[in-house]
Amino acid sequence: MVGPNGEQVGIVRIEDATRLAQESDLDLVEVAPNSRPPVVKLMDYGKFKYEAAVKARESRRNQANTEIKEMRFRLKIDEHDYETKKGHIIRFLKGGDKVKVTIMFRGREQSRPEMGRRLLLKLADELQDLSVVENMPSQEGRNMSLVLGPLKKKAEAMEEQRKAREERKAADKADRAERAAAKAEKSPQADEAPAVAEAPEPQAAAKVDDTAQADNAAKVDDTAEVDEAATIEEAAEPEAAAEPKAPTEPVEPAEPKAAPKPKAAPKPKAAPKPKATAKPAAKPAKPAAPKKTDTETSGE
Repeated sequence: MVGPNGEQVGIVRIEDATRLAQESDLDLVEVAPNSRPPVVKLMDYGKFKYEAAVKARESRRNQANTEIKEMRFRLKIDEHDYETKKGHIIRFLKGGDKVKVTIMFRGREQSRPEMGRRLLLKLADELQDLSVVENMPSQEGRNMSLVLGPLKKKAEAMEEQRKAREERKAADKADRAERAAAKAEKSPQADEAPAVAEAPEPQAAAKVDDTAQADNAAKVDDTAEVDEAATIEEAAEPEAAAEPKAPTEPVEPAEPKAAPKPKAAPKPKAAPKPKATAKPAAKPAKPAAPKKTDTETSGE
């Protein structure tokens, strides 16, 4: 029997091992059933399974399976297409994969294999900083191939890519935090600006007070003038009432208006004339008499 910390407890009966497991609140797991006597261990079986799954996941993540990528060329490839395919090869090599570059010959191109070899060696020379030539150019039928291997292992390349991704994420997060801080600093300043603008200046306040006083004084003067005019009118009314009114002349009655003339009765409308009847059709013309010929006239 093995204890929870790996210590040797010794050979014990099954009843005693079960009692120890119940007292320590652990599981009694048989780790070597084929040995004599069988070996058991006190452990937390759920924790043991979790740790085993984590280890397996870590091993799978660190496991790198190198793949062989293939890139095909034509002998008369254009410069732009060549640069594009070369960029793909660089990406594969940085990812830790091998690349098999193949040139395909067509027709009479098969009689010029040295041109394909020259193109492959040119590509290998341009990528010598990222790769190593594992197989030199060799022709197989209509195709000629070259194998390039990466300088770094697949696991190292994957680790570098993961670190680069984490650095980019950290940089993006820092940029977002800086933008948020700058925005937070600008917002209080924008809130304080209207408050400062609303506060009136002392000189402007003094001008406002002077204007208000002048308006009040003008209103008082107008009220006093109105009151004086009202008192003068009240004093003038009794005097006007004391004076006798002049006798008015009798008004002659107006002449009666002439009675309106009766309106003339409306004239009756003339009866509508009857429409002209259609003329009868003309009689058919009589057929003309046949003319006499020269022979008839001579006979007569």
